[in-house]
Amino acid sequence: MSKKIITFAHNQSCFLTFPTTMTEKNITTKIQVFSYSELSEENKKLVDLAREATQAAYAPYSHFHVGSALLLDNGVWIKGANQENAAFAGICGERSAIYNAGANYPGVAIKKLAVTAFTNNEFVEEPCAPCGVCRQAILEFEKNAPHPIEIFLIGREKIYRLASIASMLPLSFKEF
Repeated sequence: MSKKIITFAHNQSCFLTFPTTMTEKNITTKIQVFSYSELSEENKKLVDLAREATQAAYAPYSHFHVGSALLLDNGVWIKGANQENAAFAGICGERSAIYNAGANYPGVAIKKLAVTAFTNNEFVEEPCAPCGVCRQAILEFEKNAPHPIEIFLIGREKIYRLASIASMLPLSFKEF
């Protein structure tokens, strides 16, 4: 029980007791950690394509070259890379890939998505994660698919695997 003090006119106080209704919840995310050599051939190809896609990034302002790769349910592979401009109205690598898939293969679900980044003449040390806007966009594609989208976050040595983008955005917009 918590107590609350209520002060009345003429400095008279009264202590009231209210039941505490606040609860606490923990959110956990299961992440599998792999090295490149531990991946299946299909997942190695996904990683290779994401790394290759960083070369197509146009990042003259951030110098942060993001590459993404998708595998669709129909077996098609798609790459995407961030594209910046002086108005700062660019697009991230992940969204460039998923919007390409949506425009060219409408109704075909995304099976897997990988993302990495290249900066200062090397791939990032820690696995690179999508920004919040990309997480929401990927989640909407996942919600319209018959299965979760498997996510791979790629660093220089470590690769994280998540079973679904929903685990990276547990308190997401769901009314769509």
